[in-house]
Amino acid sequence: MLSEPTYIAARMVAATIEAHFTTHLAAARQQGAKHLAHEPQASIIEAIIDVTFWASLRKEEGHAPKISLALLSPEQASQPLIFGNHIRLTPHNLTKLAPAVESPGIHLGVWYEDDQLYVWGTTLAIPDICFVLEVVEPGLLVIKHSRTDGFGKFVNIAVLKGDEIKIIDEQNTSLLNCPAIIDSLLGMPSPFVDGSVNIMVELAASMRIHGRGGLVLIVPEHSNTWQESIIHPISYPVVPTFTGITKLMQQDKCERTKTDWQEALLRAIDIVGGFTAVDGATIINRNYELLAFGAKVARSGMSLPVDQIITTEPMLDGAPTLMHPGQNGGTRHLAAAQFIYDQRDAVALVASQDGKFTIFAWAPQLEMVHAHRIDILLL
Repeated sequence: MLSEPTYIAARMVAATIEAHFTTHLAAARQQGAKHLAHEPQASIIEAIIDVTFWASLRKEEGHAPKISLALLSPEQASQPLIFGNHIRLTPHNLTKLAPAVESPGIHLGVWYEDDQLYVWGTTLAIPDICFVLEVVEPGLLVIKHSRTDGFGKFVNIAVLKGDEIKIIDEQNTSLLNCPAIIDSLLGMPSPFVDGSVNIMVELAASMRIHGRGGLVLIVPEHSNTWQESIIHPISYPVVPTFTGITKLMQQDKCERTKTDWQEALLRAIDIVGGFTAVDGATIINRNYELLAFGAKVARSGMSLPVDQIITTEPMLDGAPTLMHPGQNGGTRHLAAAQFIYDQRDAVALVASQDGKFTIFAWAPQLEMVHAHRIDILLL
């Protein structure tokens, strides 16, 4: 029998997460998807979250565990590593196993039999829309699932931090007046998304990896007015512009070898993401061409200082907040808010050193800068 959970947040989110998987798996079946995971039951979800939370607070030889668990049977995995014995899913056992599976992309396989949860081994490949629970740091858990195309960052469903619960708002009810580009960063249709590949989401994830923070300015491809808000000369212009991402996105789909093309695209995105660690702004256009990095943002001579922005976060029950841009973050956030206030057809992405990530765009219906924090989507 499953033990009675003692982490209250696990019980509070289990039914919501079960409903999420039921909805998305049904939609995937209607679209003809084949390699799908089984629907997780609320009781199983609750038990896995409970055990993993308590394991996250333990240490093994002074190290806090970082674990990724995937709910699937060994038969659903591709070339799995299977243990000779089933290992009961307990905080103690997870803490002991954690050092062996900290490398990115490795999941501990978890399944159940006769109401008993156990770890059967590890796997690099999981079925589509598979329940995944990741320990980011002690007490911080992210519940997510794999995509139906198998490419790109997993889809986050909920973030639990102690007694704080954040359920991702899939309908984006806090974004009724937001610019289209922010919708695109949440995976909705727009010119920034090519099929299943969301360049901006992958770039956002790449910007967070180096941990130094960064600022990316996305400017129109057929206009130079953005240069009015940049100090000249630019320290590091890129001449000719780097078109690695652009060429891959323009490549005929019939000529693509899926795995090689995906790997090449992620490498090109990581090249751009790496330059965001350099002090100053990295500038790309909407064709994904890298124009410059290390640029300094300045208020346009014809503009006024931005004095108010609206902030949102993609979580259920989240309410928009009006604030002075100085309350939203540090120097990068102020620079981004001013740049968007002056250059209203541009978009800014800001990664903080502490992992926070904010998109800045002009909201024409509200007549102000919109700052949308999406770090809960990127964990």
